[in-house]
Amino acid sequence: MDTLSRLIDLARPQASLDLRCQLSGAFDIDHDPMKAGIAPFHLVLDGACIVETADGAQHALSAGDFMLFPRGAAHRVRDVKRLAATAPLTLGHDGMLPVRRNDGRNDGSNDGSNDGSNDAQVPADIDLLCGRFVYAPGSSALLLNALPDPFHVSLGGMQTLGSLQTLIALMRTEAERREAGALAIVTALSQALFAMALRAHGERNASTSGVLALLADARLCASVQGMLGAPERAWTIAELGELAAMSRATYARHFNERAGMTVMDFLTQIRMTIACDLLRRTQRSAAEIGEAVGYQSEAAFGKAFQQSVGVTPGRYRRAPHDNDVTPG
Repeated sequence: MDTLSRLIDLARPQASLDLRCQLSGAFDIDHDPMKAGIAPFHLVLDGACIVETADGAQHALSAGDFMLFPRGAAHRVRDVKRLAATAPLTLGHDGMLPVRRNDGRNDGSNDGSNDGSNDAQVPADIDLLCGRFVYAPGSSALLLNALPDPFHVSLGGMQTLGSLQTLIALMRTEAERREAGALAIVTALSQALFAMALRAHGERNASTSGVLALLADARLCASVQGMLGAPERAWTIAELGELAAMSRATYARHFNERAGMTVMDFLTQIRMTIACDLLRRTQRSAAEIGEAVGYQSEAAFGKAFQQSVGVTPGRYRRAPHDNDVTPG
């Protein structure tokens, strides 16, 4: 399994679609903050809008743009002219998802056919898919906590992201046709969209720091893969530097610049991320899990875990996690 896939597997983000917004003219929709472990997202299928964050920053979104709030921050979606909204919002259903409108229609559907012809008669200024990823606290920290909030991937004028554009086009087609299985398909594609957006962000933002910057650097990525593959090993900076084909000093400096933290701090994060995953998904004892991630005693593991995660391993295991799935 490649490194990004492994990190996504540890985070276990479960996608769900909440509704589709088809809005015209003036609109201003507030989104309250979400509780920990829920990351709302918006995908612009067509048109344009402004997303305003709690600090007043304004982000212009257009067709193909994806915006995720990894830590569930409050925000509002507004029309591009930022006019005072007067038309009431209505909520209907289009046969696949609830649909929010402000054009006076409240059924959100056409005359019963699935060709989308009625939607074409009343074009919207923005066609937006809104959903959320529910992820596991602890085992998601390495990936989700490293993302900017909001996390915005724009496809405007980019020829190198053809696959991502194709994916979004397919999501739009399924949403418009609303044929059998459309919701399951669009939900599954949301998972793929998240992975591709992460990859695209890392490739486009080489100057930023964090785990995605490490993965975008071929040499540093090799050392991250080594840590993920053998967290129990007593890694030294020299050994990791060899994986990256760098001297010890060069590796440590380069890693710190790209990760925004030291090599050993990053290794601790990897160990705690894997430990969280094992605590949730297995019945292995804390001592066994501690040994599996590089700690020689249960006491040493428990101390490191509480310092990193904020609770003891036992308490973490007993806590409910919204996206846990009991194996069948």
